[in-house]
Amino acid sequence: MVTCPAARCASRARTSHSASPSHAATPRCDAVDALRGLAMVWMTAFHFCFDLSHLGFWPQDFRADPFWTMQRTAIVSLFLFCAGLGQSIALHQGQGWARFGRRWVQIAGCALLVTAGSFVMFPRSFIYFGVLHGMAVMLLVARCTAGWGRWLWLAGLVALALPPIAQHWLAGAWAEAAPWFNGRALNWLGLVSRKPFTEDYVPVLPWLGVLWWGLACGQWLLMRRPRCLQRPVPVVFKPLAVLGRWSLSYYMAHQPVLIGLLMVVAWMR
Repeated sequence: MVTCPAARCASRARTSHSASPSHAATPRCDAVDALRGLAMVWMTAFHFCFDLSHLGFWPQDFRADPFWTMQRTAIVSLFLFCAGLGQSIALHQGQGWARFGRRWVQIAGCALLVTAGSFVMFPRSFIYFGVLHGMAVMLLVARCTAGWGRWLWLAGLVALALPPIAQHWLAGAWAEAAPWFNGRALNWLGLVSRKPFTEDYVPVLPWLGVLWWGLACGQWLLMRRPRCLQRPVPVVFKPLAVLGRWSLSYYMAHQPVLIGLLMVVAWMR
């Protein structure tokens, strides 16, 4: 859950001596929730088009067409940037490892469900390290490196630069090591010479760089522009903020619903 930086102080002022701050109701940061909600709407439209193609209604090349691959990159980037923002706010509030751990277990558990579900639908290209798998690993790294401060900007840049450098080396001087880095045991790192055949692939590198930049941006805003995170969003964006509060539940539910509806339409035809 993402809450505003001043939430802990506000909750203490509202509660009596019998209530602890960790159990007090705290306001949300609507701006971060709305940004995450925007990513979810965009993701839903993208997956709807993918499902249309998969079921033969509207054939498209989602693996090679830049129109689709660039959209996927933008959607994942927005999700991970929001995750970094959320971690900066949670840490600013003093969120402990216990609360972080509960949320992490939910994400990791949902990642396993995605693997199982994708194996049923795509046994040859099932998802073994998609966005939730990557986020589970990256959130742990972000939690342990949040104290790097402004060095997070440089770390993010290095994370973004490493995969193309590794790809160049694995195609040349390190060619003998390419099978090791391209195999499933290590390709989750992202230092590969070719992308694996899977329906969703979000390795730690370069995507950790995006999450690190979200974390660094959140820390900067909390120090220099805290009102940007506390300010309520316009009424027209409120539905996005509400949607963003249920991101994990929505993520897990939207594809089964979309595919189910389209399969009913296909059966009726």
